[in-house]
Amino acid sequence: MSNPFNLSGKTAIVTGANTGLGQGMAVALAEAGADVALVGRSRPEETVELVEKTGRKAHVIMADLGSMEPIERIVSETRENLGEIDILVNNAGIIKRNDSIDFTEEDWDAVMDINLKTLFFLSQAVARSMIAAEKGGKIINIASMLSYQGGIRVPSYTASKSGVMGLTRILANEWAAHGINVNAIAPGYFATNNTAALQADEKRNTEILGRIPAGRWGKPSDLGGAAVFLSSSASDYVQGITLPVDGGWLAR
Repeated sequence: MSNPFNLSGKTAIVTGANTGLGQGMAVALAEAGADVALVGRSRPEETVELVEKTGRKAHVIMADLGSMEPIERIVSETRENLGEIDILVNNAGIIKRNDSIDFTEEDWDAVMDINLKTLFFLSQAVARSMIAAEKGGKIINIASMLSYQGGIRVPSYTASKSGVMGLTRILANEWAAHGINVNAIAPGYFATNNTAALQADEKRNTEILGRIPAGRWGKPSDLGGAAVFLSSSASDYVQGITLPVDGGWLAR
């Protein structure tokens, strides 16, 4: 029986691949056999090294996803260097913290532009490429626990990640007929740069760990299995879901 999780011969794009969750997923896709275009504002030296150690190709695309400017370039450069695009992982994202009563328009727009606007338009550009190639594909959006919950002091982040869940559903509805699966992963509390402030806050850190049945913060490698599953033929009949990878947080 062939391995339905095998990604040999596939080309993936992972945004925000420098560190953390993006790096973990990029490496997991490479280990499963995919070549990977790594998109970010700075060169992801460590991720390149880890991907190439698997024997797969890593192509770096320097891009600031805070604007629309790099979208078409990401698609064309990936196709030129690695071939037709099979997988897109929309991982790039930022967070701004402040009380909602004091939250600024600047911080609102910065988060929404990267977390939601660019995610949609990059998905659109990749889907057009997939449809033209007539081979289908997989798009994976990175949602959040705050796609389900309100949280505190992160209004634009909560709004954007709630939007990611909704976009995942509508894009799945529209693009399934073209053989494109659109799904999302909702990471729980992972030890990354985005959560450094929470990890450093002794009270909040204790509260968070007290609610996670697994009893620990997630590691970037913990997302690898979900990313490979949603990128592979094993998920060909999975559409529009948001899969929590949260150590049991939502079950508590």
